[in-house]
This record gives sequence, structure tokens and C-alpha cells, in this order.
Amino acid sequence: MTATEKNLAVQSVRNGLGIVALKAFAPGATVCQVRGRVVSGEAVWRYWDTDPRRGENCFRYDADHYLDPEGEIGAYANHSCNPNAGIVKTGRRLLLQAIRPIAAGDEVTHDYSTLLGADDVWKMTCNCGETGCRKVVRSFSKLPAATLRRYRRLGIIPDFIMETG
Repeated sequence: MTATEKNLAVQSVRNGLGIVALKAFAPGATVCQVRGRVVSGEAVWRYWDTDPRRGENCFRYDADHYLDPEGEIGAYANHSCNPNAGIVKTGRRLLLQAIRPIAAGDEVTHDYSTLLGADDVWKMTCNCGETGCRKVVRSFSKLPAATLRRYRRLGIIPDFIMETG
């Protein structure tokens, strides 16, 4: 476990288990690196047949690959339509970065849509409970225009996702 991950815990949250901050994070701070094994899209589809939850937890890593966080804290990263963090790709690393202040005790969330390219068919019913919840999580290309502009300004939609649209 890295020093940053020592500032996090997996705890019960609104939708099961999630990542909870044990210390405050300022906007722009790295909350943690999302670690795991890089796998093909075909591997993720196989997960859907045997362990759908594992398939849902994979992060789009590039145009053709996903990061499987099985056994890592990233497997507990939950969605919110009003997230306090976002995924930033730096080199070969996916980082969970604060996009607004995160207080100790807050669940750390990100918007799954920022990792769903226009070519992704996956979607899910949202249960984040936020005011303004979109009710369905799907491709970044379906985000409201103001949300898309904000996320682009914050740098939390990786280039390879933007290129799919």
C-alpha cells in the first residue's frame, strides 16, 4: 500500500463498499494511483460472463485495453454524477485526482462516463443520490454540454476517450 492509499479506507457507503478519505485532499491532489492488471476488451467481456461485478470495475486504459483493479483499492471506486475526483492518465498510470475539496470521512467518487468512449456500449442505472443525478451512466458523449466543458477544463476525460467521439 502506498503512502497515499494509507490515507484511504474501504468502508460501507451509500452503494455498498467504497473508498473513503481518512484525510482531507485539496483540488488537484492525487488521491491514489489506480493499480491493476492491463487486460484486453475481450477479457473484460469474459468477466461479464463469470463475474459481472469485476467487469463493471474495470477502467478504460486506452483505445483497446482496460485496467482490472481486482484486489486493489481501485476496485471500490464508485460513480457519482457530482464527483469529487476524476481519473487522469499520466504516462502509463491512472490517477484518481481530487477535483474539489474532499474532507476526511467523505467517499471519494468519480464519474464513470469520463472513461466511456463514444464506442462503448456499456451503461448502467445510476443510484448516486446526487441532486441532478442523470439516472443513467453512459458514454462521455452523452454528458450534458456544461458538464462536458467542466470535465474537459479539469482534464479528467483522457485524450483516448475524447478521440472516440
